[in-house]
Amino acid sequence: MQSQTVKRTSGKKAWKEWAWGWFFIAPTIVGLIVLNLIPMAQSAYLSFFKSGDFGRNNIYVGLDNYRKLVQDAQVWHAVANTLLYAAIVVPVSIALAMLIAVLLNQKIAGRSAYRTIYFIPMIAAPAAVTMVWRWMYNQQFGLFNYVLSKFGLPPVDWISNPRLALVSIAVIGIWSVVGYNMVLLLAGLQEIPKDYYEASDIDGAGRIRQFFVITLPLVTPTLFFVVVTSVIQAMQVFDVIFMMIDVTNPAYDHTVSLVYLFYNSSFKYMDRGYGSAIVMLLLALIMIITFFQMKAQKRWVHYQ
Repeated sequence: MQSQTVKRTSGKKAWKEWAWGWFFIAPTIVGLIVLNLIPMAQSAYLSFFKSGDFGRNNIYVGLDNYRKLVQDAQVWHAVANTLLYAAIVVPVSIALAMLIAVLLNQKIAGRSAYRTIYFIPMIAAPAAVTMVWRWMYNQQFGLFNYVLSKFGLPPVDWISNPRLALVSIAVIGIWSVVGYNMVLLLAGLQEIPKDYYEASDIDGAGRIRQFFVITLPLVTPTLFFVVVTSVIQAMQVFDVIFMMIDVTNPAYDHTVSLVYLFYNSSFKYMDRGYGSAIVMLLLALIMIITFFQMKAQKRWVHYQ
């Protein structure tokens, strides 16, 4: 009788823990379903249709949108631009974030103020940030060309030059995300036990050796998370390019991203079916890259 009572009590306790667990994660799950899974399913569904006049009366076309996508040179330009943007922004931003995080993890004066300053770009409105950078990039009266003129150098067309436009946009992306990555990496650094550093000091290890032997291996779980999220974010770049480059810009073909192409197809040319097919291509690319990242983590991520 007593054993049955104990089982009932333990069962009720387990049920309460299960219920409270689901209660706390319910907002996240609801948000994931409403804001991510349902739109994803709708996009997959729309990719098999073609919008009629004025975006109405969807007509089923099967795989025609995907056949058109494969043959569309602009789509593959957008794929190349998106991958190149991610290849520039992700490693540079993470390297800078790691450097800043290591420096701010030391006991220095004004450490909290520095952390706030580096994080401000992440909370600033993208439109306002882009307008400021657009002014600094201006060929005639921008800040960068003004500085170059002081050294007797000719002005540079930062935005309209096809060879420089994507790099100029990538600089904005790096500047915007460094603070966020720095905060995440700083949190990971603070989880490393101080005993390791004290033991290495006794052994006579320098700061550089401590970084590569202790800091870097032990922060790899956080670093892996930062890499995955940074790649996903970089692959979805849109707002900066949209506000910097229009379709008449000579550098448009060298900067247009997949999300920008999706926007033009869905909302400018009112072909939501083809725009949805472009989004599904982007989703496939992100899933493939993330899959290989998950496989590769076994080789370099060290969990304590």
